[in-house]
Amino acid sequence: MKILFDHGTPAPLRRHLAEHSVDRSAERGWELLENGELIRKAEDDGYQVIVTTDQNMRYQQNLTDGRLGIVVLMATAWPRVQHRTKEIRAAIEEVRPGQVREVPI
Repeated sequence: MKILFDHGTPAPLRRHLAEHSVDRSAERGWELLENGELIRKAEDDGYQVIVTTDQNMRYQQNLTDGRLGIVVLMATAWPRVQHRTKEIRAAIEEVRPGQVREVPI
């Protein structure tokens, strides 16, 4: 699966998703894009899931007709996130295009 990490997503999480193709928005030069433009670019480039820590993304964008699933991490600190990698992996596998899954941390 092709996954994009938004700028707030802890980079070490990538190591726990080795079977997926994971890019960070900064690696693509997209770290300054607003959410709507980031979603459009990600869809155009074939990403299937965005992992973000932006808890407001679902309220700022109409995602129902989108081609991406959005996984929202409810914390940004890696020391906390690293204890929820199993739940994050499950959310990534379960989310469907146009859906949002929140992972409590």
